[in-house]
Amino acid sequence: MAIIVTGAAGFVGSNLIKALNHAGEDDILAVDNLTRGEKFRNLAELRIADYLDKEEFLRKLALGAFDGEVTAVLHQGACSDTLETNGRYMMENNYRYSAELLDYCQAEEVPYIYASSASVYGAGRVFKEDPEFERPLNVYGYSKFLFDHVVRRRWADNTAQVVGLRYFNVYGPREQHKGRMASVAFHCFNQYRSEGRVKLFEASGGFDAGEQRRDFVCVEDVVRVNLFFLEHPAQSGIFNVGTGRAQTFNELAAATINAVREVQGEDRLDLEQMRAQGLIEYTAFPPGLKDKYQSYTQAEITRLRRAGYSVPFLTVEEGVRDYVRWLLER
Repeated sequence: MAIIVTGAAGFVGSNLIKALNHAGEDDILAVDNLTRGEKFRNLAELRIADYLDKEEFLRKLALGAFDGEVTAVLHQGACSDTLETNGRYMMENNYRYSAELLDYCQAEEVPYIYASSASVYGAGRVFKEDPEFERPLNVYGYSKFLFDHVVRRRWADNTAQVVGLRYFNVYGPREQHKGRMASVAFHCFNQYRSEGRVKLFEASGGFDAGEQRRDFVCVEDVVRVNLFFLEHPAQSGIFNVGTGRAQTFNELAAATINAVREVQGEDRLDLEQMRAQGLIEYTAFPPGLKDKYQSYTQAEITRLRRAGYSVPFLTVEEGVRDYVRWLLER
């Protein structure tokens, strides 16, 4: 009886498989689209039972090839590019794909845990799992918002667990293939290693330069939350997955620089020392971005805690330190 992980070669998907392997689980069907072949590296050291391309997987799913053979579906497959403007592609890849898997899981009475997104909240300042606060700003956010809405409409008819996890700003190992959509931590690390400095944006949204705040959550914590719900199949719902604590871009940049310096045997610096030495600089926004920029996010995690998830989340300083060490090892 296999666990299906979609988006298996991606950021969260591959980290999920790693954690499942660590727990002794390797009867895993990995599903992805390897048109971008370099993503295979995220799977190379992991143990899986089989790999299927997304399109072949959907064809076999429709033919009943997996009926009675699946214990759970962990659905991480999606286009996560918030700048993608092809709405037809986005809705097919994110919304319709998710809906087909929901139908299958309910027909088979199989737990279904899927990736939603904090992008459903748009430019709002309240990040609570309630339609009142959901105003997506782009078609990516809308694709996630619409599927969450469908899930809510079907609660009364559920035959098995359904869990939607609204990820906030996730960073950590195995995201290198994401390019411009990789985390701020990843870009800070590469800038500092190549240029000896980190560039952040100028003031915006009522915040001083670099003082914009996001709920930065380590992928290690995201994986723990997924596995918590996998281990508690009586729990269903839509839940925010963030630390519940907004931290500044300055804090994240400083944590990245100090983590590199620590490995190199150099002394830690505070933010003012970094500014004085030109290690952190501020730059203007690209044309058209400033008005659409999220200057603040902070997950409301009361619902997650009430569901029984009590593990403390890593701070930026803790998570980035471990991430930088992982990057330097490679």
